Amino acid sequence: MIAVIDDDPSVREALQELLRSARYQARSFPSAEAFLARMDAQDFACLVADVHLPGMSGVALVHELVKSGKSVPTLLITARDDARTRELVSTAGAVPHLNKPFSDAAFFEVVGRLCSR
Repeated sequence: MIAVIDDDPSVREALQELLRSARYQARSFPSAEAFLARMDAQDFACLVADVHLPGMSGVALVHELVKSGKSVPTLLITARDDARTRELVSTAGAVPHLNKPFSDAAFFEVVGRLCSR
């Protein structure tokens, strides 16, 4: 199962459908907090999380999961390609990221490396 965490409902729905079209199971969440409130790390092969979320950011989510011992492979996505965002993403460690909009091929290349079915 892949968790999709994005505050934009259209992005959540589109990514969930894209993943399902490739026969991945996916579940979406509107925020990092909603994911943490309902998650069991063993239920998810990986996460796709927006960098910029209201409340806890995608990067803060990565840090929280590592701190709690529930680290899950994560792909960070962002619509902002600026120095501040790149610096923020770099603090997440060796976590891949894609800038929106990204191609289906680029998305599945990263998802295929991170997530088992």
